[in-house]
Amino acid sequence: MPVRPTTTPLLLTATALLAAGTLTACGGGADDDPDTVKVSFKQSTDNEIRIMDTFLTDLKKQFEKANPGKKVELVPIKAPDSEYYTKLQQMLRSPKTAPDLVYEDTFLINSDITSGYLKPLDPYLDKWDDWDQFIDTAKAAAKAADGKTYGVPDGTDTRGLWFSRAIFKKAGLPQDWRPKDWDEVLDAARTIKKKVPGVTPLNVYTGKPAGEAATMQGFQMLAYGTGEDPLYDPKAKKWVTGGKGFKDSLKFVETVYDEKLGPDVSDALDPNFATRVRGELLPEGKLGIALDGSWLPQDWGKGAGHEWPAWSRELGLAPMPTQHGQAPGKVSMSGGWTWAVPAKASNPDLAFAFIETMQTKANAKKWYVANSGIAVREDVANDPSYVKAQPGIKFFTDLVATTHYRPAYPAYPKVSTAIQEAMESVTTGDSSVEEAANGYDEEVESATDGEVIEK
Repeated sequence: MPVRPTTTPLLLTATALLAAGTLTACGGGADDDPDTVKVSFKQSTDNEIRIMDTFLTDLKKQFEKANPGKKVELVPIKAPDSEYYTKLQQMLRSPKTAPDLVYEDTFLINSDITSGYLKPLDPYLDKWDDWDQFIDTAKAAAKAADGKTYGVPDGTDTRGLWFSRAIFKKAGLPQDWRPKDWDEVLDAARTIKKKVPGVTPLNVYTGKPAGEAATMQGFQMLAYGTGEDPLYDPKAKKWVTGGKGFKDSLKFVETVYDEKLGPDVSDALDPNFATRVRGELLPEGKLGIALDGSWLPQDWGKGAGHEWPAWSRELGLAPMPTQHGQAPGKVSMSGGWTWAVPAKASNPDLAFAFIETMQTKANAKKWYVANSGIAVREDVANDPSYVKAQPGIKFFTDLVATTHYRPAYPAYPKVSTAIQEAMESVTTGDSSVEEAANGYDEEVESATDGEVIEK
């Protein structure tokens, strides 16, 4: 796919000129080079996967060619999600270690904003024509309670049910499977267990080792199918305690592991299990149903590390249904990542100029396709070549119409951990659903200073 290079020199870009007087470099050591932008990003722990590295290396070449005398220094952080967040926050605390541009998960960005780690980008965004192409829900993911925007999204994601056509055929299940409610999902898993021994019928991420994958791919894909605002009530501006929908979601997780419909508990609680799902269990036909994300194909493309050209024929896709099939009938969760400028960045103007290069229509489309991401630019989403670029893109893009976003307020990371602990306790059988929900209530009340409401 051709990539349109940036052709306007940095010092002449309208955004840089207009914003320079508003956002100036703050922090930074005496040895910082004013002509070098340091870009920090999350590097995959799988040595075979270098999608982000390749994309950023190409952008570095584009940027340096278009802006003679300017340099881009890539600063990868190779770590699992939870460790990446910790290392990134450590870097952001000091002007000596803060990069100029960082890759921020939307679930953590409000916490970092509250901590004073990030710089508002509104003076830049107000002068950047391309910002009008970004969909409102994606813009909101990086907006704080103060009404200011602190990040530029580089795509979003959605979630659904992946299923093995071969395993379904052996089990006598339909190739056009579309479960109408939770019971039909569990019944399909029970049928696989009975008729196709030796495979894992259903994977639902669970427990603290899985981190946010458990909270979002697992629990919230269930909870948001039980009723409106199951975690946070935006009208009351309070977090919701573990009521009926919460307990029903935990009960689903308990059923999966109690009936041995899921992986062995020791595997489920392995922090690297998601890598095995993508790189081993699905490609090798060892997993019947996976409740997972739109990004999985990024590992299966040519040169991606786990090439699987037949995946679109061997896997089916179905929306995750609501609990009882109630409207709208399906559930998805969306998150995604943003590019943000640290408060202590030495070269914020240069950092935003790099964002402008990164987020041209051509470069954005290239990234969405390479990363199996969902477009957050309307001009890309409406581009026929984007829709046809990869099997599954249309399915997952269509889920955006009924998707949900995490309540990404400062307390969310602690709430997420409390959900993981509740899931783990019912997965291992250490707690009943009632006990796990009570434990969650205590954790959430503590994390939010008692700002909770019962539903």
